[in-house]
Formats: sequence, C-alpha cells, structure tokens
Amino acid sequence: MTDQSQAHVFTPTPPQPPPANMVGVVGWLRANLFNGWFNSLLTVFSLYLLYLTLPPLVSWAFINATFSGTDRTMCEASPHGACWTFIKMRFNQILFGFYPEGEQWRPIVTFLIGLGGLIGTAFRFAGKRWLVLFMLTGFPIIAFFLLAGGYFGLTEVETAKWGGLTVTLVVSVTGIVASFPIGIMLALGRRSQMPIVRSACVVFIEVVRGVPLISVLFMASVMLPLFLPEGMTFNKLLRALVGVTLFTAAYMAEVVRGGLQAVPKGQYEGAAALGLGYWKMMILIILPQALKLVIPSIVNSFISLFKDTTLVYIVGLFDVLEIIRVSTKDANWIGFEKEGYVFAALMFWVFCFAMSRVSLRIEKRLDTSHRK
Repeated sequence: MTDQSQAHVFTPTPPQPPPANMVGVVGWLRANLFNGWFNSLLTVFSLYLLYLTLPPLVSWAFINATFSGTDRTMCEASPHGACWTFIKMRFNQILFGFYPEGEQWRPIVTFLIGLGGLIGTAFRFAGKRWLVLFMLTGFPIIAFFLLAGGYFGLTEVETAKWGGLTVTLVVSVTGIVASFPIGIMLALGRRSQMPIVRSACVVFIEVVRGVPLISVLFMASVMLPLFLPEGMTFNKLLRALVGVTLFTAAYMAEVVRGGLQAVPKGQYEGAAALGLGYWKMMILIILPQALKLVIPSIVNSFISLFKDTTLVYIVGLFDVLEIIRVSTKDANWIGFEKEGYVFAALMFWVFCFAMSRVSLRIEKRLDTSHRK
C-alpha cells in the first residue's frame, strides 16, 4: 500500500524560462510596437517618416551647419546648412535683452537660485517644506531686488531694458507664484455658502476664462491706469504681470475646484467631527488632498502659461521670441529666421520638459496609494 502511494506522488515541473521572443529587446518591440496589425502598420509608417525627415534635418542642423565666424559671410559659403553663427552673435541679447552687460550676473544668479530651489523642492519635498515656502515668498522678493536694483548698492536697471529669456522667466514665474494662492481663494469662494462671495468669484472666473489672454493683456495695459489714483503709474512689465496673473488665476481656480470636489465627503465630515473650523479644515485636511490630486492639471496650467508669455510682445515687451524676431530684421541677418525659431522652440521645450519631469517627481513623492 505504501509502495503504491509513493508511486503516484506528483513531482512538480520546474519553471521554464520564457520564450526568447517574449523578453529583452525583441519582447519589448512585440509588446509595444508590433502588438497587432494596426500598431505594426503605424510603426512602419513612422519609421518611414523618420527616414524621410531625420537625415535632412541632421544634415541641415549639424553636418552642413556653420558654427564659426562673426557675420553672415561664413554662412553664405554653406547655403544648405544652418547658420548657428547668428545664434552665437545674438546669444547674449536672447538671454538678457538690453540688460547692461556689466550687470548681467544678476539675472544669472537669480536663475541659479530659482533652479536650485526647484530641484530641491522636487527631490527633497517630503522634508523640505521650508524650501517650498521660500520659493513662494522669499524667492520673488530676492529676485525683484536683484533684477531691479536700486538697493544694497546695486545699480538700478529699468524694466524697459529687460528682455529675452529674462522677461519670459520673470513673467512666467511671477504668474505662477502669484496666481496659485489667488486661484485657491477663488476656488474656495466659488464653493462658499455666502451668495455675494460666490457670485463675485463665479463672475470673475467665467468672464476671464471667456476671453483670450491677448485681450486681458490689452485691458491691463490700457484700462488698468484708468483705475489708479491720479499721479500713480505702472510700467508696462508690471501691467503685463497683473494681466497674466489674473488670467492664470481664473484657470487655476477651476483646477483647484476640481480637486476639492474629488475629495471624499467623509473627509469633510471627519474634520467637522474633530471640531475643526473652516480654515483649519481646509488648510490641514482638505487642500493638501485636493492639490495632490490635481498636480498634473496644475503643472499643465503652468506649462501653458510659460508658452503664452510670448504674447507679451503685444504690449511692447521684448520676450525671447520677440528678441529673435527683431534680430532677424537686422540687415546683417536677414534670411536666418529658421535658425532663430528652431533655437527658441528648443529653449521652450527644455523648460516645459523640465517642469513635467519635476511634477512627476513630486507626484511620486506624494503618492500615498497602495496600488502595485
């Protein structure tokens, strides 16, 4: 009996390695690019488009391009390649506009401080809340004193001399920092139980979101001085900052409102059961959860704002794109618009890609889900 039972003991088969065409590079290609006839057709078509466009682009941008020289003479000797000499000769102006050359270290220091704070916020967010507070409050003050000057022995530089990437970053960073708290207050006001506050917030949000940014900039440039006391004037940059901030705040309010609505009702009830007042409940319980849920939408609004800063040329500001456009009208550099716009597109892509990576990093650090 014992011998029969031992004869029928099941011996499990050891696990076998997966097929060679399911792992490694081949497996990745099958799973992502050739996992069906339609995706395979799209992959082949995309490869064909790359074959048609990539070699000429590489040839124009690198192989036949001109990097040396100080005028267009060298570029005319290689008419089939890009003239990066134009970018080299105008690079200082593209970055700083008409900022005095001896004071250009100030925008550089401001940029490095902001970049360091952004990196520290992304990689040390959990234990560096003071850094976030500094980026929202202290950094704008430091940036103002560094760029404008007139204090602490720094030479005063009028905003009319600001330009290029400096203006683009000033407008976008100021719009981001200032619109965020205003957007939160508008979102809370729209959900308020007080009819006057709720109605005022709804009217502001819907009116601003119903017009293009260019109209808001025109209104800020032309109409804003009419509402100021006699003798008080704002320069063009400050007017543009007000318009961009109010425009972005209206969109930010709707993003935050979506996050507030996504927070479970039990969180509100739990906070009320603890005896927390309205503002303590919002600051300690509701807003942290709501903002975490809408981080992608918030960053998307910031990226849109960064790209929309190119519209400030309408009110007479020389942002990075306007500096390039004006530079191509110079008789010495007529005909090299492509190089300027390609370089501008690359700059915008770098900044927008960096913002998206930072948002992903923050999302990962704040993720409290238990999904695997």
